[in-house]
Amino acid sequence: MPTTLAMINLDGPDPRAQATFYGALLDWQVVHAEDEYAMISGEGAPIGFGRVPGWVAPPWPDPDGTKRYHLDLAVDDLDAAVDRARELGATLPEHQPGDRWTVLLDPVGHPFCLCRTS
Repeated sequence: MPTTLAMINLDGPDPRAQATFYGALLDWQVVHAEDEYAMISGEGAPIGFGRVPGWVAPPWPDPDGTKRYHLDLAVDDLDAAVDRARELGATLPEHQPGDRWTVLLDPVGHPFCLCRTS
């Protein structure tokens, strides 16, 4: 029996804020929102956001070189997508390791990548 991805969950300090940001960025619906947990749904596996008291954003770049999970989001127009993400509250860190993608930090500090589709 094959295994399928049912959902992705991201920890953070403010599930509502994370759901609002990623919902707007992906043009998905916020289907659940409360103080402890929120969820967005659209094309593909839904994304949930759980509140973790005392949560600390991962460093970017990480001086210890440890790898964490992050989202890679495909876009046709990288520059326009970066501008939109920044308008929604993402920040653009100085360190950028590639030229076919751009690393951004979501409003609670999670790194994610916007990647060119072609």
